[in-house]
Amino acid sequence: MKEKDKDYFRHMVWNAMLETGAARSKQVYDRIPDFYGNEEAANLVFRLPAWQNAKAVKSNPDRPQRPLRQRALEEGKVLYMAVPRLRSEQCFIELDPAVLSAPPAKAATIKGAFTYGKLVHFEEMRPVDLVISGSVAVNRQSTRIGKGGGFADLEYGLAAAVGVVKPETPVVTTVHGVQLLDESLPWTHHDVPLDYVVTPEEVIRCQSETPKPNGIYWEDLDETKIAQIPLLGKLRRALADNEGG
Repeated sequence: MKEKDKDYFRHMVWNAMLETGAARSKQVYDRIPDFYGNEEAANLVFRLPAWQNAKAVKSNPDRPQRPLRQRALEEGKVLYMAVPRLRSEQCFIELDPAVLSAPPAKAATIKGAFTYGKLVHFEEMRPVDLVISGSVAVNRQSTRIGKGGGFADLEYGLAAAVGVVKPETPVVTTVHGVQLLDESLPWTHHDVPLDYVVTPEEVIRCQSETPKPNGIYWEDLDETKIAQIPLLGKLRRALADNEGG
């Protein structure tokens, strides 16, 4: 019997979200799906000490996590959102409520972030206290499957390589119950294990011995992927120069 790969679980969840009416939109394939109950799930996140103690938050830009991004700005937290597909060396947008010229509801959208935020290099970022991650499928053991591009995990790996995130930095995702699967899910060294899975009904504190990425695992990347992301090429050249020196 053929082993179930990540794409199998993605399509299983996307199909189930449409069949059960969990999705807010029919546009679920090849994306982090928006779901009914995303605000209720966000409200549970707000009760976590990991949220309450965070001063700087890194978040995915997708619609289901917008309530989290908006609340972060409303509470005065500095918010970092990645540039889609990491296509710039300044691969994060910084939204600082202290200088923001737009209401949080507007700035928390992708368009609003580009309009009112500031593009920054990694070395300009503050240490991140909490990572918010969008997911397609998850389980209770901390494994997450994204939409397939691999960019979210590379964002984390790059941030870890320069010390913006630490192994102890909590990682949380919000999902619909349909996205929570009771089976083992495939993963690679770049995949970031979750500390919290939050649905509209419950908070799951994941217990896992899977280590978080501490940088970039070059052996897992092909030249096409490296060429797509300018910062990867820059980092690899810097490593080569250091080894040569």
